[in-house]
Formats: sequence, structure tokens, C-alpha cells
Amino acid sequence: MHKKTRYLQFCVHRKLLDLICVLWFSAALGLERQQCEGSQKCDFVCDCSDCSDEHLCGYSGPEFVCDFEQPDMCGWAESSTQKLYTWERRQRGATLPASGPSCDYTTGTDSGWFMGVTSVNSDSNHTALLMSPKMQQSSATCRLIIRYFIWDSGHTGFEGAPLWASILGQDNQQAVVWRPESTSIRGWREASVFLGRTPTPFFIQLHSTRSQGHRGDVAVDQLEFRDCTLPSPVPGCPLGWFECRRGGCVEGHQVCDGTDDCGDESDEETCDGYWFCNFEKDLCDWDLRTLSPLRWSVSSQADISLSDPLRGPGRDHSNNTASGKFLYVTKPDNWTTLMADWSSFHSPLLEPTNSTHPCKMVMYTHQFGPRSGGLSVLVAGEKINPVWERGGTLGDLWVRAKVDFVVNSPFQILFVGAIRDREYGGIGVDSIMLSPGCRRSNGECSAHTFPKPPPNPCTSKLELFCDFQPDCPGNEDEAQCGDFSYAQGSSGWTDTSIGSQGWMLTSDTGEKYLSVVAAPGQQLSEAQTRTPLLGPSGPSCSLSFSYRLTGKNPHIGDLFLSVVDSVLGPQPKLWEFSGRTSESAGDWQNHTVYIGARSHRFQLEFSARAKQLSDDSQIAVKDVLFVSCHADSITSTATGVSCNFEEDLCSWYQDQTDNYDWERLTGMDHTISVGSSMVVEMWSPSLHGLSGRLLSFPQPTTTKSYCLSFYYKIYGPHTGGLNVKLLHADGAEELLWARSGAHGNRWHEGLCSVSSPLNSYQLVFEAQRSSFDGLVAIDDITFVPGLCSLPSLCSFEGQTCGYTSTSTGSPLWAHQRAGAGPNGPKTDHTMETENGFYMVANTGADALPRASVSTLTSSVRTASSNMECVHFWYHTGGEKPGSLSVYVKPKSGDRIKIFTNTINQGDMWRHANANISITQQKDYQLEFEAEGAGGERTHIAIDDVIFSAHSCHAKGTVCDLERGLCDWSNTQNPSQDQLDWEVTSASGESRLPTPYEDHTLKTEKGHFLFLPSTTRTPASSKAWLLGPHLPPTDISCLRFWLHRQGSSGKLRVLRLALGLEHELFVAPEGVSSDWIRHDLNVTSAEEFQIVFEGTTGTEGVTALDDIEFKEGVSCSDVIKPPPTLHGMNVVMNQTEPEKSSVLSSNQGGSPEGENRHIAAKKPSSYGASTAASPPSAAGGIAASIIVGLLLLGAFAAIMYFYLRVRERIKATTQSEISGGISNEAYESASVVS
Repeated sequence: MHKKTRYLQFCVHRKLLDLICVLWFSAALGLERQQCEGSQKCDFVCDCSDCSDEHLCGYSGPEFVCDFEQPDMCGWAESSTQKLYTWERRQRGATLPASGPSCDYTTGTDSGWFMGVTSVNSDSNHTALLMSPKMQQSSATCRLIIRYFIWDSGHTGFEGAPLWASILGQDNQQAVVWRPESTSIRGWREASVFLGRTPTPFFIQLHSTRSQGHRGDVAVDQLEFRDCTLPSPVPGCPLGWFECRRGGCVEGHQVCDGTDDCGDESDEETCDGYWFCNFEKDLCDWDLRTLSPLRWSVSSQADISLSDPLRGPGRDHSNNTASGKFLYVTKPDNWTTLMADWSSFHSPLLEPTNSTHPCKMVMYTHQFGPRSGGLSVLVAGEKINPVWERGGTLGDLWVRAKVDFVVNSPFQILFVGAIRDREYGGIGVDSIMLSPGCRRSNGECSAHTFPKPPPNPCTSKLELFCDFQPDCPGNEDEAQCGDFSYAQGSSGWTDTSIGSQGWMLTSDTGEKYLSVVAAPGQQLSEAQTRTPLLGPSGPSCSLSFSYRLTGKNPHIGDLFLSVVDSVLGPQPKLWEFSGRTSESAGDWQNHTVYIGARSHRFQLEFSARAKQLSDDSQIAVKDVLFVSCHADSITSTATGVSCNFEEDLCSWYQDQTDNYDWERLTGMDHTISVGSSMVVEMWSPSLHGLSGRLLSFPQPTTTKSYCLSFYYKIYGPHTGGLNVKLLHADGAEELLWARSGAHGNRWHEGLCSVSSPLNSYQLVFEAQRSSFDGLVAIDDITFVPGLCSLPSLCSFEGQTCGYTSTSTGSPLWAHQRAGAGPNGPKTDHTMETENGFYMVANTGADALPRASVSTLTSSVRTASSNMECVHFWYHTGGEKPGSLSVYVKPKSGDRIKIFTNTINQGDMWRHANANISITQQKDYQLEFEAEGAGGERTHIAIDDVIFSAHSCHAKGTVCDLERGLCDWSNTQNPSQDQLDWEVTSASGESRLPTPYEDHTLKTEKGHFLFLPSTTRTPASSKAWLLGPHLPPTDISCLRFWLHRQGSSGKLRVLRLALGLEHELFVAPEGVSSDWIRHDLNVTSAEEFQIVFEGTTGTEGVTALDDIEFKEGVSCSDVIKPPPTLHGMNVVMNQTEPEKSSVLSSNQGGSPEGENRHIAAKKPSSYGASTAASPPSAAGGIAASIIVGLLLLGAFAAIMYFYLRVRERIKATTQSEISGGISNEAYESASVVS
């Protein structure tokens, strides 16, 4: 009984404890919910545990980022007052547009989202307005990192302001906070928008003002808000810090500095004895009188302009509004030319100071636009001496500066601003704060002794200064340009920091170096130091330097090197290092960075950010040297343009005006398989633009013709393209050669004939990142005098590949852009667009009378010892277009007809092929002969002539993909699909999902078609594999093997007839690690094509192999032959007889019957057991049959094992990288001198 009582008491206590826990947890949740519900929304502070109070605030989540990937646009709203020009959330689209970005910034693909403008075509300017949600307030250090795109694709110019940002305050005042340079670049750029301290609710507005422009040519993406929160309340403040009234701490130097750093102005309230002037009421005894006709004036943005965003600072510093006052100097509106380039103002006379009681000044300057030449502060005492200066422009923000004055005589503070005669900009000064040590004097100003002027420059040509070549006797023109090899070279680096860290030139034990130190700026941005304007530079230019990031902390900070182009603005980083080089301060690291050829003047910039400044850590740079940087300096190479890239780039260099660089990649080359080639990997997330270009060194003009030969790889289901261009000395470009789309995971040969222009020129290899799952590579470039032989592939893009025209009359074959001539197909076959080229013959009766012929003849091709196959696509148009015949014309002997066609086959491109077998290995030419038939407005066209180093695929045999696509092809029509089926092998692919082996060879070296699903391509993207045009059939059999591993994609088989799709087959849901065979019966009353339509999912892969089409027979009647591999009968995977029902299709394509799929099985042995029966002669016969079958089975097994091993050995001897296709399979380029 006692035990039972204690047990009951325990249960009661336990339930009470549980109840208390539940109540406490509920109370905690309720308290958090109450705090969350009572929090301020959009104040850059996550009050709720899930940060839901900061959702849809122009950003979302604790990272305060908006990438526009969600339809809610993070709360941003299209707010244009006129709907002729607006913002829209959009994607690039499946095809590369003629305007706008080639990808978004966040994902770097065509499926990523961004905000872009619509097109506009008007006689007057219109403004598109994108507005953020209401934000509560921002700190003085608040900045918005914005990725933006400005491109004038239509070459209409920027009459308005294509992009700018403003803050709309609670009083409905608009203050301009950002105005980027209106330079046209087809690429994403990055900028910082300094929002500044705003104590009341506000909106951010993004404007675009234009009268003419194409869709998407102005765009923004990936917005990041940084350092926007006010100091967080803490229990106590560190020694030397100031405790704010609202809680939180600010550093001591932020007190009485003219900025509300606390957020409640408590750090600016107790400033007794300070002399502060924000120019809101008067000049506070600052004197604007000057000897210059150019004058400083008290102004506001509202006084300057509220309609032109490029005029004025946009806002003052004290109030961060357009109505706030400041001092400003710029070129007056009524001056047609600049009558004076400087102006000054000064303080009243001040008492002498000393080092224990100095006069300290804090001020804020705004140096924006090309008119800003710089600002200097001088001490005017017994002598006039400069004590502080900041040259040029610092950006679209107010920058804090501090100056200490220790002067042993009465003095004045003198401000001198320099103004250039340029388009816009000026210099502003605001919020000057003088410490109590700056005491006013009752004395009188004495005469000043002016400093000696600098010596006259050694040359009046400013472009000779810092051009990497001494032009003066004493090298004065290069002495202070940043090169440490000159005695004063280190002084050429100028600190341009705007934040709390800056650069200082330090001398230690005779060694000079640049180091990162504390700086007076208020922004939490990187320390920056720049050279003067340099260059232009040549293609061999590089920068050598030593650096160190040393200290006890394993992460000291970050160091970057970049270029600031005088025309294009800041460029992407050239080099960066993050972390620590060593713990010891004496250890330096040496590095060389390629600068390359730059046609504009530019500045080099080192930027750095120390994680924490301390005595035992340091970021420093020394021994900066410019190496071979003069524009005419070209490093000679033994190979010249010809290059295999095994050691370096030879006479090639990276273009510095494109979007990304080529990479010299080891382990994938054409030369020795494990060597190096030049590669652009389209799947790299660091690539954000369209093109990357390799340029040759300038080539001298000559009367000779040259042949450019190279090997290339364009691989991937969603890859881009490769162009070869000729860059003329005047900047004009000429397209020589172009290819795009899936080409298989193997190397191909390319040939370009180059006729030397009148002036020097450069060759260009241009990778185009129009798609995002693949790569482009080049290798083994040769450039030799002479004409190219007939190339193995000619798409007629750029040039005719040596094809020439002859005829019995006047009409000739013409090299024509689609739709450009009176006759011809509307699109080419290569790109299936109106921009592609082909060769076309006008076969109308008025041009080519009946029985007249016009012949297109190739250049000479060296005959192969093996049979070759020539593929081409042809197009006939109009009634009675005539006939097309193809001949092989040997070097000697009669020509041989290998193809003919005499009927009009509709408005479509058709594939044809023919075998070429030349005895005695004679060189030959190919002739395409069009014969007139008396039609009207008719034509015959050809495109994409391709030679294969093997015989053509025999009709009705299995296409095992070991030698390419056979008669199958990918369509490039964007209305039908977005991706390509690609040929690869398991061993040749490391990034994309594939089957572990093919079906034909059962090895990782065997080839197959595959369509992977990745995050870089949107789900539901389609890829069409088109078969040849086939005649009507009562019954035919399509057989193929399908592999779907982890795939969420789909596969359909279609019959395409008369432009209509008829579904024959849909792959069942689910996946399998095996290859599954599918048999389809096909019927059609019309000519048709078979289409394999793959659709991507979110992951996995769909693969095809061993495709076979048997005309005139049902699949149930097809006797399975031994698989044929390149002419050898191979018995593989012999299994028990297959009994399969098949999927049929009627003329309408509706599925009938049941699909039969058979999994590929491994070899197995079979036994038999029989019931006992009386002895008879039949038993002996049966035994004999059994023994015979066993012997045959043993022989088959031995043959299977032998052939299987032989194929594996054969596969392993081929290149790992080239996907099983050996280099011997390619035809070498021959040159006809």
C-alpha cells in the first residue's frame, strides 16, 4: 500500500513537471512571438528567429540579398508612371537574344531571373522606375552592392541616364545616391551604392531614362545590403568606446565627427568647444573669396537640378537629402570653356597649435565625375604648405577625411579644388568639424611665402607620361608611375581608400613597401591604392610584385589586384589571395600577374581588407615592377602563331575587353592526350558574360595567303560556340569560321584560309557562352603559307572553305545569308536561323535554262587509303527546281557520280551521304552540280558538308554511335528544343551523370547518346534527335536501347510527318541501372522522320544506344542478328530467345498494343532436365544434339570472351580524354602552296 501511494505521488509530480515544462515552453514561444510581432519590419535586424520580419524588404533573410529568383521580387515593384518604358522580371530565354544579358548574374545561366527594362522607341525621354518596399532606417555605413548591365545593343546612344539610383524620403524628397558611367559593355558589372544615414523610413528607387533602347539592355541582379544595421545594444562598451543612449557602442574617434553613428545622435550631442558647420544657415565664418574667377558657392541639389541626375552631388552629407546645403564648385553653366581650373576658400585666422593640443579637422568631401580634378588642404601661415590631398574622383558618396594641424604660428586652413573641362561632375565639401584645439585668432594675416612651383614637365605630351617607356633624358616621365625599380616609383601609388582602412607607404630598414593601416573613412570597405594613369599596354605586359599577409590569426585578410579602365571603369579582379601567407613577418611571396594589351589608359589598383588591424598582423606589398608593358613590346617566340600550348600561350594572349579568360588546362589535349590545351568550361559559375577571346600578336601585312589549322572540341548538351575572326588594325572584325552546338566528346579539325589584309591584323579565337553545360577547347594551332586543303567540315559561316563556282551560263553558286537573296531557303541548316550562311544556285529558267548546269567545286582533298563518307544537307525550292548531282573528280581520270536527286522534296533541309573510294590514293575534288529544269523562282542549296574517315552508315543497320551519329542529327531550331543530345563515353565524362558503360561494347570506353539533368539547365528543357527523312511505310521496326539512371527526365519517340507530331512511345516512369531494349512498330502514309525527344528533370540522365530502323518488316519478324561493330560480326550477350510484344503506331500515331522492353543480361549457361522415357534411338540422337549444342555453346563462349577482351584492350589503348576516339582517326590538314 505504501509503495502504491509513493507511486501515485511520483505520477502526480511527473505530470506537474510536464505541465510546468509545457507552460514554460508555451510562454517562451508566446514571448518570442510577441517580440517578433512587435518588431520593426525592414530595419536590417532579424528580430524573429526565422528572420520573417525581414522578408520582402527589398531583400530576404539574414543575408539581406535579393536575386529575383522568386516571383515576389523581394518586394520590389514596377512603379513607372508611363507604361511606354518599364521594368520587368525576366529570364534570358532559351536562345541568345540580340539584346540584353546572355545570362543572369546569380546563376550564370539562361534560366536565372533578373530585372530588365522593356524596349523604348520615342522622340522624348521616358523613365522606368523600380521601387523597393519601405525601409525603416539605415546606418551611416549602409551600402547596396548591385550587379548591373548596361549595353547599347542598338547603337542608339545614351541621351538620358540609362541607370541611376535615388532615395525617396518620408518628406517625399528624392536624393540621388548612385550614377554609374554610361559606358556600353555586354557584361555584368558590380558597384557599391552608398546609401548613408537615413533616420526615417525611406524607399530605394532604380531609374532608367532613355528615348531609344532595346529590351534588357539595362538590367540589375543580385542586390546585397551590407553594414546597414545600427550598433546593437550590449551590456557594456570596451575601453575607449562610446556608449550610445539607445544602447550599443561606437569607437571613440566617431564621437563629434559630424555623423550620427549611434542612430540617436547621442555621439554628436556633447561636443562643447567644437566648431561645426553644415552650411544650412550660413558660412560659419568660412571665407569664399578667391583670386580665381571660378568660385565655390553654398548650394543644394534642389538648387542645382532635380531633373538631371548627372548634375550635383545628389544630396548633402548632414541630412542626406536633396534640400541640404553644402559647398560646391564646378564649371558654371554659362561658361562655354573653362576660364580657370581651380578655386579656393579659407578659414578665419587661427591660433598656433602644438603636438599636445593640435587642431583637428573632420570634413566630408564629394568628388564625383570627370570634372573632379582633386581637392587639397593647405596651411597658410608664414608659408603655404599642402597637408592633405585627394586626387581625381572618389565615387558617388561623401567621404570622411581627417587632418591634424600642428603649426607654430597663426595660420589659415585653405581648401583648393581643381576642376577639369569635362562633361559632368564637381567637388563638394560639407560637415566641417574643428576640434577645441582650433582656436580663432584676433591677429591679422601676414604675408605668405608661396611654395616653389613644381618643375616644368620634360614634355608637353601628357600621353607620354607613364607609358612604360622613358621619353625624357632623366626618365622623369616614368619616375613616379608605381614601378619600384625607380627611386621615386613607390610614391606613384596613391591611397584612394574611402573607408576605415587605407594604404600607407612605409620605409623599414631601407626597404619601402605599401601596407594596410587604419584610415579616417567611415565606410567598411576595402583599402585601395592606385597608380597614375598608365599605358596603353602591349600583349606581353605583366606585373611582378611581392606580398605578405602575416600574423598569428590563420585568416589575416584579403588582397586583390584589379584594373580601372579610363573609359570602361573598374574591371573584374585580375588576382586575389585570401588567408595568411605565413606567421612570420619576414616572409614574402613573389607573384606575377598578366596585365595584357589594353588600348585605353588605365590604373592598377591594390585593394585589401584586414580582418582585424593589430601590431602583430600585416598586409603589405613591395617590389612592384612593370614587365614588358610598352604597347610595342612583344615577347618573341620560336613558334609564333603555331602553338600546342604545352608550355605557354606562344604568340597568343587573353583579350582584356571580353567577359572571361580561356584557361590552359592540363589533362585534356589533342596532341598527347595528357598534355595541355586552351579551354573554356561553360559550366563554371564564375563566368557571367558572353565571350572569351584569345588574340594573336599582330601579324604584318603580306601578299601571301595563309592556312590556319587547329583542332577544336565543342562538347556538351548545352554548350556554346566557337568563332574564328580576323581583327583588322582599325578595329573592324571579319568572321572566318563558326561552329556551335554539340559536336561529341572528341577533337575535330578546323581549317581557315586567311587572305592577308592591307594592314596588320590579328587572329581571334572567340568562345561564346550562349549555353551552360559543356566546354569549348582548342589545340595544335598551325599557321603556314599556302591555301588550305578541303576541310573535313564546312558550314559556310564566314567563308566558302575553298568552294568555287563554274557554270555553262552566267549564273553561279552564291555564298548567301539566309533570306538575304531573291532565292534560297529562309534559314540555313547549321544554325537554323536567318543569320546563317549556305551555298545556293538559282535554278529558275531565267537564270539556268533547262539542261544548263552550274557546278560548285571544292578545293583539292587528299585521298584516304580507306573509304570515306561525305555528308551534306541540301534544299530544293519551287516548282521544277531541277536536279542535284554530286561527283568525285579525281586528279586524273573521269569523274564519278556518287549522288543524284531530281524531285522537289518540299521546303526543308534533307540529309544525304555517299561513300568515296579512290583507288591509288589520288587527290580529288568534290563537285555539286545543279541542272535547270525550266522552273520559276527555284533554287538548290547545300550546307554543312562533312567528311568522315570511314564508310557511311549502312541503311537498316544498327547505329552504335562509335563513329558518330550515323544519319541522326540534333536540331538547332529554338522553337523545337533548347538542348542537344550529346555523344560521350563513361570514361570521357567527369562532370555530368552518365551510364557506367555503353550497351554495344559493355565498357566504359564505349559511346552512347545522353541527356543529363543538371541545375544549370532548367527542368523540362527539350532535346530533339532527328532521324533522316523516310518514305511512307505499311510497317517498319524501330529498335533502340534506353538507360535511365536516377533520372527525373522524360523520353518520347515521335513520328514527324507534314509538320505534325505523332506520339509513338513514352518511356515508363521509374529508373533502371540496366540498358532496356524497346521495339516499336511504325506505320505512316506520308514521308516522315523519327524524333527522340528527351526532356530534362532535376537530376539523373537519359541515354540511348544501338538505334536500329528496319524498313518493311514488323519488329516481331525481325530476326536478331549478331551485333555488328565496324564491319565485324560479334556475338555478345547471347540470351534465350526473345519473345516480345511490340508497340505499333497507325497513321495517326496513336499507340496500339503493348510496349516490350528487354533488359540486357549477362552471359549465362542453361541446363535441361527431362522426364524418364523408354530407351529408343531417339535418345542417342537427342544425346548427340545435346553434345553438339554444348560444343557450339563452348565455342560461342570462347569467341565471346575473346572479342570482349579484344574490345576492352582496344578501348584502353585509346585516349582517356578523347572519349575513345584515337587521334589517328582524324585527317591531317594538307596545304597546297
